[in-house]
Order: sequence, then C-alpha cells, then structure tokens
Amino acid sequence: MSAFTSKYADELIANAAYIGTPGKGILAADESTGTIGKRLASINVENVETNRRALRELLFTAPGALPCLSGVILFEETLYQKSSTGKLFVDILKEGGVLPGIKVDKGTVELAGTNGETTTQGLDGLGERCKKYYEAGARFAKWRAVLKIGENEPSEHSIHENAYGLARYAVICQENGLVPIVEPEILVDGSHDIHKCAAVTERVLAACYKALSDHHVLLEGTLLKPNMVTPGSDSAKVAPEVIAEHTVRALQRTVPPAVPAIVFLSGGQSEEEATRNLNAMNQLKTKKPWSLSFSFGRALQQSTLKTWAGKEENVKAAQDALYVRCKANSEATLGTYKGDAKLGDGAAESLHVKDYKY
Repeated sequence: MSAFTSKYADELIANAAYIGTPGKGILAADESTGTIGKRLASINVENVETNRRALRELLFTAPGALPCLSGVILFEETLYQKSSTGKLFVDILKEGGVLPGIKVDKGTVELAGTNGETTTQGLDGLGERCKKYYEAGARFAKWRAVLKIGENEPSEHSIHENAYGLARYAVICQENGLVPIVEPEILVDGSHDIHKCAAVTERVLAACYKALSDHHVLLEGTLLKPNMVTPGSDSAKVAPEVIAEHTVRALQRTVPPAVPAIVFLSGGQSEEEATRNLNAMNQLKTKKPWSLSFSFGRALQQSTLKTWAGKEENVKAAQDALYVRCKANSEATLGTYKGDAKLGDGAAESLHVKDYKY
C-alpha cells in the first residue's frame, strides 16, 4: 500500500490544494487560552471569553482580509463561538471562502533522557476529536512539534519521536476528513549560523517524510508548515535573498513534489521581515514544485493588536492594519510584494520569544 486511502481522499486533496492557492495563505488564530492571555496582557486587556471573542471577531470580519486567506486555524473555543450578531465564526469564514482549521495538539512535554528536548501530546482520543471537529465545520488541522538547535541538539531520539508523532497525527486526521498541517518547528533560539539551521532543517524534514511514508499518509492531502532557514536569534541577520536560497534548497532536498503547498511559520520574525523573506522565496528562479505561502500568527496580528488596544473605537483602524498585512503577504506568495505596505505600530519589531510555547 503506497498511501492510505480514506473515504475522504478526494476531499482532502481538493482542500489541501485550495489552501495552497497562490495569492492566499493561512491566518493562525489558534492561540491557547494561556497564550492569547499574554497577547491581551501586552495591551492591558483582561483575558476573558468576551475579550477573546472580540479580538477574533475583529480578525474574521476585517474588510478585505478574507479574500487574501484560504484558511484560518482556530482554537477549540473559537470553533464553537459566535459573533456579536449571533453567527458562528465557522460560517463567517466559510461564506468568505476561507476553510476553518483546528489546533489538535495538547502542547509539549519534556522528552525523558534528553537535554530539555520535547515531544508533543494529544494522540489519545485524537480520532474522536477530529470526527467532532469535522462535524463542526473544520476541514484541516494543525499539530506543532518543537525542536531546538544546541551543541548536541536536536538528538536523533528527539527527531524520531517528533517525526513519528506528526505522522501518527496526520494519518488519524486523514481518516476523519481533516487535512493535516505537518509542523516540525525548529526554534530560532541560539547563536548558530544559517548553515547549521539548513543542515538541521534537512535532517528533520527527511525524518518527517520517512515517517509519513511509513504511515502511508496521502501526501497530496497534507500541508507542510516549516520554519524558514535563518541564522539563530543571537546571530547577525542576513538578507531575505540569502534566507530564500537556503530555505528553498533545504525544501528541494527533502519535500516530495506530491505535497501541494508549504505554509511557513513566522517563528518570531517581525511582520515585515516574514513578508519580505516569503516574497524573496517566490522571486527565486529555481524549481519549486509546491506553492510557497504563509501560516502566520504573530506576524499577521501584531500591529492589529497594538492598534486595537481593546477599544471599540479602534476596531476599524485595527482591521485596516490587518488588511495591510494580509495584502502584503498575499502579494509575497506571488513574489510581487514591493515593500510598500504602510507599517503599522509594531510591524517592524521582532516578535521573538525564547522557547516559545503556543
């Protein structure tokens, strides 16, 4: 058996291809209650359900934003939430031509026998949860594995455990109609150079696609959400063209052409930095059998959050700020971003958080 075939195979392939439509990308709005609490605290807003709903309503109803998106990743709470007018967020997204997605992992725990490396929890009961999420309107899922670069990290043990966890999750999603986003994030923390990041990225991605093959995952019905290949956070920055060259080369060496799209995480880059790096990749004259797009959380929301500041009178200005970033990233997926986006408050600041927990 070369690939597992679920009754949803045609739908999985169609939905994965749709999410990878050039000119569109993913808004990651799946922050856990604790993580969104930190975001709200940064603008002095209390972490209660009404405020979380208000922020997400602002994002999902921003004029002009949804046409730049093909998917939005939700946290479980948001999948069942309604807008202030009583309409389910899932229905608002679908009417805007955007597929709802769902975060299904349960966070990371330390991997015993390693130097602080982690594995991701959430496989128990995953099939039942996926079935329930599909019934609620979700059509794709996300699971984040986290690896780090150190003197002896990532270890083979960590790479193997995380690759096989991602593959097990992926096949369970496909059994239940959800396109799995495979996300092996290599944290940017450290003083390593871009060559070290490239070598580790290649090792990790090669292990992931071996595991996906072993689990007979239908690659045409999946998406990859990797880190961009960059120097460590404590190293000197390099030009977008250099990041583009190293990133695309690592992907060419490891990601099968059967995968329809690669949707990058922003990994603590500033809003503008993430957009420029994605644009440089799409301008690169080389073989790219998959579409290269975005699945940004912080790098789409930072200036919007700062502009909003929890105040009703700022909603329109905050939605305008979101549209600016969505449009810039939409252009970057086509390699046509001119760097002319009006930079909102916070758009140029680094969003790096050491040992980032989602």
